[in-house]
Amino acid sequence: MAQFTTEELERYRRHIVLKDFGGPAQARLKDSAVLIVGAGGLSSPAALYLAAAGVGRLGIIDDDVVSLSNLQRQVLHATSRIGRPKTESAVETLREINPHVTVEPLNMRLTPENALKVIENHDLVVDGSDNFATRFLVSDACFFARKPLVWGAIGQFTGQLATFKPYEKDDNGQPLPGYRDFLPEPPPPGAAPSCAEAGVIGALPGVIGSLQAMEAIKELTGVGQSLAGWLILYEALSSEFMKIRLAHRPDNPLTGENPTIRSLADADYDFGAMCAEH
Repeated sequence: MAQFTTEELERYRRHIVLKDFGGPAQARLKDSAVLIVGAGGLSSPAALYLAAAGVGRLGIIDDDVVSLSNLQRQVLHATSRIGRPKTESAVETLREINPHVTVEPLNMRLTPENALKVIENHDLVVDGSDNFATRFLVSDACFFARKPLVWGAIGQFTGQLATFKPYEKDDNGQPLPGYRDFLPEPPPPGAAPSCAEAGVIGALPGVIGSLQAMEAIKELTGVGQSLAGWLILYEALSSEFMKIRLAHRPDNPLTGENPTIRSLADADYDFGAMCAEH
């Protein structure tokens, strides 16, 4: 079990005195490694809160650079860092938040060739990606690596959140629903406009990304009830949350009765249809 310095004990005091959390859960956080896919709007608050919470190692994967239009919502970055790699900017911010956390910048794109190797090196994945190809790739790779996936998505004034663990079974012996149960295939071109095309309110990724951090902390520590099997919808303009139960699909090509995706090489990830970042 992880050991804490005097400074860390003071830093995490509010966690350590927290009923049903305490020192054992804090130690589990310190012993954990989380991969954050993307360094944009959703990933920013998720990374900030996971670093502040004391997750031992954070991997940040992104191949983009900071631009002026990011700064309305991507709070990992600053005006002075425009033009610099987002992973480099993220490391600078997160080390200031908590120097006890190891932050690993992965300045590259996740691909079918490297996804399993990258994900297997972590205990949990937080998906803050901005396009359907990456979302399907991340969810498939997490299934094969048997790693929990905390997923989020946003658009204009609405957000979505789920935890996927389709490698586990529910009380009826059926696989827990995964991303391909929620969304069997990408929507047709133009059906889901990008943030650059339709816009997004800046505080929205703060809401969903913070929830992703909370769900990741629950999964890593075993505290509370897992969100696996459920989808949360958030409507900002009406201040409403809705929690919906997801169902496993027998025709799921990954976990269904007759699976056709037995490795990442079996799926077609269309990286030609990329949208602007969250």
